[in-house]
Amino acid sequence: MADRAFDWSDLEALRRFDTPTICNGLELVAPERRAIGFTTEPLVCIDPAAPPIVGLARVGTLRAREAPRGAVADRRDWYDYVAAAPMPTIVVLQDLDDRPGYGAFWGEVHSTVHKALGALGCVTNGSFRDIDAWAPGFQMLGGRIGPSHAHMHLVDFGRPVNVFGMQAGHDDVIHADRHGAVVIPAEAVRRLPAAIDLLSRREAVILDVCRDPGFTPAKLRAALAAAGEIH
Repeated sequence: MADRAFDWSDLEALRRFDTPTICNGLELVAPERRAIGFTTEPLVCIDPAAPPIVGLARVGTLRAREAPRGAVADRRDWYDYVAAAPMPTIVVLQDLDDRPGYGAFWGEVHSTVHKALGALGCVTNGSFRDIDAWAPGFQMLGGRIGPSHAHMHLVDFGRPVNVFGMQAGHDDVIHADRHGAVVIPAEAVRRLPAAIDLLSRREAVILDVCRDPGFTPAKLRAALAAAGEIH
């Protein structure tokens, strides 16, 4: 296994935070990424009540509107690629069609297959189907729901992709929940819990004042001064 700045227990520790909270923490530990590295369009979540997922990115591209005009990626090689990871993965697939989601790669079969391969879920601008026959526990954040495969085929995998504004590459750490997804820089993984704790304590000062029956604007002003910068 490649040397990493984190292990699986570090990623597991981040599952107790929702994705907006992770984004808040990244504003402290990786401020240069304040406006990049996360999805910027609404996604359809198959299970909004599911807990957050965190894993290593397995990335690829696909098309569905037309039949392939040349060589395509071998699906069996893709399966091997997803499985060849030292930790659970999150699939990040970019649909390259001019109308993403024209055909669905994801459904009963692929949700079940990828769950067996060690993936926790998927983030894609493409579509998915078979929502009543979906693999239990496999999360999906997709662009839309649709009925047909059309001419679905994998184009390539292992190269960086862009899904709804989120640039992701092989082995990037992905955190996702019903709000969307974000890339966590490797060097930020272990620093995030402490940063989130600091932000939570700052926010608590504001929230406590606002929820107090004796609230006044003057008390809010004082609380803001004590808390420091929050959003």
